[in-house]
Amino acid sequence: MVMIALAACGDSVPGNSVASVDGDSITRTDFGHWLGIAASTSQPQGAAKVEYSPPDYAACVTSKKASAPKPAKGQPQQTDAQFKTQCKAEYDGLRDQVMQFLILDKWVSGEAADQGVKLSAKEEEAAYTDAVKRSFPKKADFESFLKSSGMTARDARFQVRFNTIYTKLREKAVKNAAKVTDKAVVAFYEKNKARFATPATRDLRVVLTKTSAKAAQARKALQSGQSWSTVAKKYSIDQASKNQGGSLLGIAKGTQEKSFDDAIFSAQKGALTGPVKTQFGYYVFEVQKSIEAKQQSLKDATPAIRQQLDAQNKQKADDDFNTSLRKKWKARTNCADAYVMTQCKNAPKPKTSTTAPAGAVQPAPQTQQPPAGG
Repeated sequence: MVMIALAACGDSVPGNSVASVDGDSITRTDFGHWLGIAASTSQPQGAAKVEYSPPDYAACVTSKKASAPKPAKGQPQQTDAQFKTQCKAEYDGLRDQVMQFLILDKWVSGEAADQGVKLSAKEEEAAYTDAVKRSFPKKADFESFLKSSGMTARDARFQVRFNTIYTKLREKAVKNAAKVTDKAVVAFYEKNKARFATPATRDLRVVLTKTSAKAAQARKALQSGQSWSTVAKKYSIDQASKNQGGSLLGIAKGTQEKSFDDAIFSAQKGALTGPVKTQFGYYVFEVQKSIEAKQQSLKDATPAIRQQLDAQNKQKADDDFNTSLRKKWKARTNCADAYVMTQCKNAPKPKTSTTAPAGAVQPAPQTQQPPAGG
């Protein structure tokens, strides 16, 4: 699958390799193997394996022509050039996916060596066993997956090792995250006081009418001793409260039209009030229950604030680690000319900032969830 025609290399990349990371090569053989896995798992289940054979893509074009559905009546046949364009787009996507995975593995391995982060044989075996059991409860399912994807058990172990070491590096970075200080807690509380406040609320009985005359009639009926349920059913146009005997519960300050809101929160409990004109009609109401606004104290808010700031600090530590990892190891990564992508030092500078976040370490190139350690 890896053609000799693509042998032109970037700076310091051996002729039998697609990339070199700090002098450690990614061979064309390894690239071809993982490209085959990526190609197999990107196809619908049961579909024939696609051979891309760049740069002419002849095998891919032939395969797509053979499997292409017959065009609808009056529609033209797809041309070889169109098939080739499709093949190239698919290959380029798979190539970048595989290159990213293999380069990131070198970065993670190199960083682990620099930091003295090790994975014992016992840890590796436990991670592998756990990953396989979680992804494939039945042994037959795992074996079937390996067969359909073109992977081997060794490939699966390779993935688990990569994921596990990467996780250990991130955990180490997060462990060293900045501690939350009392000063930071106070500053957050002062800046976000509204988040720790409970607004004033009122439970109401209401009747909403279209006209002031109807509202006056409803008010008179209530003053004569008729129940809210009876009056709401007879006069109210608000179906929600009408069906609940006129009840509107837990109305928070600032959530209603201003004229109604002002009237609600200035009215005395138990006092028949209105009519109040709004864009919806005329309200006659009575406050049944009043709960005043409450501000949570700094002392009470501190545990939640500490938890949030701690999570933010840990996320920052993780982000900083990934940014540092990318900056450090991209500078040591050279790719052969036909395999250059964003993780390569010799990649062209992007015109716009569309590069994925540094922490976006991709799993092995396959569509079904692989065994993943950590």
